[in-house]
Amino acid sequence: MTTPHSWKDAMRELAARDAVIRNLVKRFDGLALGSRGDAFQTLARAIVGQQISVKAAHSVWNRLTAELQVVTPATVHGVDNQRLRACGLSDRKAGYLLDLAARFHSGALDARKWRQLDDEALIAELVQVKGIGRWTAEMFLIFHMTRPDVLPLDDIGLQRAMSLHYNNGRPLSKLKMRKIGNNWAPWRTVATWYMWRSLDPVPVEY
Repeated sequence: MTTPHSWKDAMRELAARDAVIRNLVKRFDGLALGSRGDAFQTLARAIVGQQISVKAAHSVWNRLTAELQVVTPATVHGVDNQRLRACGLSDRKAGYLLDLAARFHSGALDARKWRQLDDEALIAELVQVKGIGRWTAEMFLIFHMTRPDVLPLDDIGLQRAMSLHYNNGRPLSKLKMRKIGNNWAPWRTVATWYMWRSLDPVPVEY
């Protein structure tokens, strides 16, 4: 796992301007976001993790890895849908994973080109793929591209954490979430990661 070079600078700046983040930085000293460096696996993990708990997603992914030995476009491409479903994937997610593998396998998706795209342009490209919506694309920006300023407003964990820390546990509108997040720019990815940690000390990985 590779940690972004800017992580320490981001921690210092966020801690200086936000008391909540400052306490979380102290609490989770030594932990940081990590990238696996594998575009296909990051997207595949994000698809597996859609709308289920982190624990359940880990379980499905481990069963998938046991079945295929290694999860790559080549090993997933052409696999029978039923084999994927036996690993705990829904029929829909199995279809999404097969489509993703086919696009990588054929070269229709070329991750080498994505470094040149800004966040919104890359999100627009990714959401053209079956099963990838804005949330999944944002997870890819965070966990693979390690883009520093992503604020995934649709993420349930972020919504929960922000309501707990900034509104006494009461729900926050996305407008208010964005306003709080503006104080974190240009390090909103880092702040989001600390919000997640406040709910679950085990780092989320895709």
